[in-house]
Amino acid sequence: MPNDYTGTWEMESNDNFEDFLKALDIDFAIRKIAKLLSQTKIITQDGDDFKIKTSSSFRSYESDFVVGVEFDEHTKGLDDRHVKTLVTWDGDKLVCVQKGEKKNRGWKMWIEGGKLHSELMCEDQVCHQVFKKK
Repeated sequence: MPNDYTGTWEMESNDNFEDFLKALDIDFAIRKIAKLLSQTKIITQDGDDFKIKTSSSFRSYESDFVVGVEFDEHTKGLDDRHVKTLVTWDGDKLVCVQKGEKKNRGWKMWIEGGKLHSELMCEDQVCHQVFKKK
């Protein structure tokens, strides 16, 4: 059985975030603001049913999905695109593939050493974030 991701997670580190945002075509001013802010993830998991709210003092983004079920996602609050999203399990890791106008777009999430790790990918950029449970 995969890890239970449920909880409130506060950001500890956010490596290569600005270059990831640049790959998403986020404008200069928003990138500068976004990289200064700390994020909180509130995750509710019921088996393969997930609700993830990522928030900062600037913007919030919510995603609800069932692992293994493809859905249409509007990335409003991020880069405002429409993508086809599929989240699957790879062992204890959640792996998300988002198909749309950007190549190699998606994320991976896993728990290791009591911390939540998140890799955000777009084009040739990878941002690695680490969160601690509140």
